[in-house]
Amino acid sequence: MTYSETVQYLYESAPLFQNVGKTAYKEGLANTFALDEHFGHPHRKYKTIHVAGTNGKGSTSHTLAAILQNAGYKVGLFTSPHLVDFRERIRVNGEMVSEQFVVDFVARNHAFFEPLYPSFFELTTAMAFKYFEEQEMDVAVVEVGLGGRLDCTNIIHPELSVITNISFDHVQFLGETLAKIAGEKAGIIKQDIPVVIGETVAETRPIFEAKAAEVSTPIVFAEDKPEVLTYNIKKEGGIVYQTKSYGELFGELGGACQVKNTNTILTAVGQLIATKSFDIKADDVREGFAHVCELTGLMGRWQTVCEHPKAVCDTGHNLGGFKHIVLQLASQPCKQMRIVMGMVNDKDINGVLALLPKDATYYFTQASVQRALPAEDIRRLAERHGLSGQCYPTVAEAYQTALAEADSDDFIYIGGSSFVVADLLTYLKT
Repeated sequence: MTYSETVQYLYESAPLFQNVGKTAYKEGLANTFALDEHFGHPHRKYKTIHVAGTNGKGSTSHTLAAILQNAGYKVGLFTSPHLVDFRERIRVNGEMVSEQFVVDFVARNHAFFEPLYPSFFELTTAMAFKYFEEQEMDVAVVEVGLGGRLDCTNIIHPELSVITNISFDHVQFLGETLAKIAGEKAGIIKQDIPVVIGETVAETRPIFEAKAAEVSTPIVFAEDKPEVLTYNIKKEGGIVYQTKSYGELFGELGGACQVKNTNTILTAVGQLIATKSFDIKADDVREGFAHVCELTGLMGRWQTVCEHPKAVCDTGHNLGGFKHIVLQLASQPCKQMRIVMGMVNDKDINGVLALLPKDATYYFTQASVQRALPAEDIRRLAERHGLSGQCYPTVAEAYQTALAEADSDDFIYIGGSSFVVADLLTYLKT
């Protein structure tokens, strides 16, 4: 099979959560253990860092990888979902896994894994761990797929665990209270492996404290001793931080949510240095923050896709993420705000719509995945919240129309779902 045929085979043979949602979710780790045994426990051959959380775990994972790369380590990075190319999920020093490895992995192993009926994520995780072994990683930064306790990445024994924050997402799997969701994500906390918690609320902090005490491991709350002292979000992009340990620091990633992510990341780096797991210098931290996209290939985090008019896309997709996004939108100087909006059907859509600015012009659309909520359904719900606009069958058409109707001093935001951003970036790439 060719690469494109192999990827299509993976999509069709193993249910892909980003397309079909809950029917792709497989509870339990039986398949994960079977795959891990088959491949010889590859994750034991290199160090790992484990990153969980409702929001910010992608930015956190990429930035940690960028810092470690700059420190001279060979770094694997496993994240999800991908936006344009499946290979974005598996990277070594920023370079995507080769097409040939993907083809060969499936060709050599399909006879073993087909009888297991693995999920797409189970299979992709096994592929990533094996690739990192073959590439002789020093360390791999591993992002949790969903939850933590029963996530198939949770077989690793990392140098450090990081949990960014807790908000409502995937409640059908993780629980309908913040405490229950925290309990699932706290499942990555392991004995004698330090854990950094980025943000807490009254319901979640006791959950993390109890789990850390249960397994006798040190726990650090980033919010207790903030590394970020002040910050300035730059109009031209990025954020300038004044920090406790690193002085002035420029973060390439924009968006108000990155401030708390940065505090979490700097606390995590401090732990890696304190435990002498890695030799990281201050300049490595500065360079990692300043060049994270170039070093790791990160896309879709308050990413500018057009300058005149200014157009920005962002993968924020749940209520917790949009609490930051609406603050960022409110700070944009513009004549008219134009919002290209699409969501998937398992999010708190009404909660998000209630936050959005009522004086913006909306372009409702749907991403090209089965989970996408039809544009007309979003429009009807939006009307109840005082939002008005037209419907468009594809993200590309919605964006094209917004661009055509905008003056040079308008502002266009494209988001609501990672898959809306994926469709946009795919369109812009063609």
